[in-house]
Amino acid sequence: MNGIPEIAPIWGAMPRKPGAAEVQQETSALSFTDIFKSAVRQANEAQQEVNRTDYLLTTGQLENPAMSSIAIAEAELSVQMLAQLRTKALEAYNELIRISL
Repeated sequence: MNGIPEIAPIWGAMPRKPGAAEVQQETSALSFTDIFKSAVRQANEAQQEVNRTDYLLTTGQLENPAMSSIAIAEAELSVQMLAQLRTKALEAYNELIRISL
């Protein structure tokens, strides 16, 4: 037993989970406005990508025609997500209006 090193606990070497204060600090940095602006920006960028791939496809410069279909699908999904955010925001607003003080 002299040549065998002792087994050290691994608890000190394991990464620790973020505490409640750290999680709250990370989540409080994003407001609804930031999230909504980001969704609008993503939808706009996706639509610009659709326009670009359509132009390249019609002029014969696009090597992979599937890229146009992928861009269209991404744009549709980003617009759907934006619509869902808007709907949820309106539902939350209406719920707040119904609360009587």
